[in-house]
Parts: sequence; structure tokens; C-alpha cells
Amino acid sequence: MLTRFLLFALLVLMLARAFWRLLTGVVEGASGRPPERRGPPAKGVPMVRDPVCGTFVVPSRALTLTDRGQIHHFCSEECRRAFQEQPGGRSAVSR
Repeated sequence: MLTRFLLFALLVLMLARAFWRLLTGVVEGASGRPPERRGPPAKGVPMVRDPVCGTFVVPSRALTLTDRGQIHHFCSEECRRAFQEQPGGRSAVSR
């Protein structure tokens, strides 16, 4: 009896996870944005350092900001915003 309950619970968990992944995929596809790339970068890919928090980021995945002709790379919108709000009134074009 206990074995049957555990198998049933496992089946329910697997079905719930499959449904959740399907739902997430549909919402992601409907948003029109490209899917997020997850996981570590390939070996040999150069990384850049976020000037605010110090996190290393792959340039192709980073948010950027051009300030006085220099490109800065950021791990998040929060770090980019913090950089822009630093004293000195940084005006820039961002991606």
C-alpha cells in the first residue's frame, strides 16, 4: 500500500513538472523574446567584469553601456542603473 502511494506521488510530481515546463515554454514563445541561454559558457570564451559588483560575464550575454567612448558590461539591469547613478552624471547609450 505504501509503495503504491509513493509511486502515485512520484507520478503526480513528474506530470506537474512536465506541465509546468510546457506552460513556461508556451509563455516564453508567446512573449516573442529569444530564450535565455543558461549554463556555463563554452571553454575559451573571454569574460568581462561588471564594474559595479565584480561579477564576470560573457560579453554576448551582458548588458552594455557606452560611456565616453568606453563600453562597460553589466550582469544585470540593477548594476547598470547603479553605474549610471554614480556621481558625475554619466550619460550613455545602452543595449
